[in-house]
Amino acid sequence: MKKFDAARQHTSITLATLAIGLLTVACQTTPNNTTTTTTTTTSPTGTATPATSSTQGLKIGSLLPSTGDLAAIGQQMVASVPLAVETANACGGVNGAPVTLVAQDDQTDPRAGAAAMTKLAEVDRVAGVVGSFASSVSSAAVPIAVRNQVMLISPGSTSPVFTERAQKGEFKGYWARTAPPDTYQALALAQLANQRGFKRVSTVVINNDYGVGFERAFVQAFKKLGGTVVNEANPTRYDPKATTFETEAAAAFGNKPDAVVAVLYEETGSLLLKSAYQQGVSQGVTVMLTDGVKSAGFPGKVGKTSDGKFIVAEALGTVPGADGKALQSLTQLWQSKNGRPPGEYVPQSWDATALLLLAAQAAKTNTGEGIASKIRDVANAPGTPVTDVCEGLKLVSAGQDIDYQGASGNVDVDQNGDVVGVYDVWTVKDDGNLAVIDKVNPQ
Repeated sequence: MKKFDAARQHTSITLATLAIGLLTVACQTTPNNTTTTTTTTTSPTGTATPATSSTQGLKIGSLLPSTGDLAAIGQQMVASVPLAVETANACGGVNGAPVTLVAQDDQTDPRAGAAAMTKLAEVDRVAGVVGSFASSVSSAAVPIAVRNQVMLISPGSTSPVFTERAQKGEFKGYWARTAPPDTYQALALAQLANQRGFKRVSTVVINNDYGVGFERAFVQAFKKLGGTVVNEANPTRYDPKATTFETEAAAAFGNKPDAVVAVLYEETGSLLLKSAYQQGVSQGVTVMLTDGVKSAGFPGKVGKTSDGKFIVAEALGTVPGADGKALQSLTQLWQSKNGRPPGEYVPQSWDATALLLLAAQAAKTNTGEGIASKIRDVANAPGTPVTDVCEGLKLVSAGQDIDYQGASGNVDVDQNGDVVGVYDVWTVKDDGNLAVIDKVNPQ
């Protein structure tokens, strides 16, 4: 692969504080050998406008939550995308030119996400997008991506609905994800509940694609294992825009099940569980959680009991794990930049970005159509196994087949855009810290 003259062609991406947004700076050499700077600022409103738009090189976008109900997890996902772009640009970019990134905040809101996706596709003219996290946002964004032939790779939208839609041919190959669908996580959580001896459980979920899809998959899996879902006939689902949850909390916990399977987002979910405690209905009931609330700040948001203990202490949960061959190198890079290990969905976000870059190089074109045609070629066997993005770009540039082995896993993408993964089992300790205590493989 052609290397760039470091003095003339270089891409630098600067991460500003995520509280005010993401600042991405990409430098390129213009035809008259002067250097121009493309600056993209993402504000909490989700708007981003490049000051100067480059006509050279691959342009991709990110559509992830810096604000809203999933911001606590989303902010690290946002930061992982420019890190991967920066890595690729340092070793020559894609198709002989630096990669440009346009970042958008979807605000964990389908309407904001659709507007941002429209901008990325129709104004910024990106070829591929890493996003979104919330399944409801991806549901709103993917028709826009398909219509504009933009490859959309989600690092965290896990609703089974996407598998069903892909099987119907709705996505035309312009959809994939690096996190497995919740049909697998629901089975993992059902297996965990069964292992813990829970026979009667109830569910409470956020009323969107993620929550309802997970609920249905869990009910089916738990019943096959001999369990009973006590509110199956009248499931408890809460409005994502709600601010009070007394009714939903009482309905989920009121029948005194062995456990309550709570599929939540952090901001709203913490209020629901706090309401259950304040009503006195959660005592003696194990709370089982999922990936939507696995963040360090979640136990504190739910709050403490009258005697100073965390309300959600001893809660159990599942989250897509990361056990890929590239995880160690990503962890080292992330720690060198951030001083701490990468959080949830950082590996999946890194892998989604890597697949866009590798597929564009394999296609030898910077178009969404080209990327879509090569995603499975670079993700799956046969081919030379590679974990390093730069090595992968070099090999595909030389016309060799590769099998990208990611940080989250092998990221073998099937015909529906799905991957299969393992799941970490996590708990809330007495001091409010989170700890991974086991793994569940639902296959």
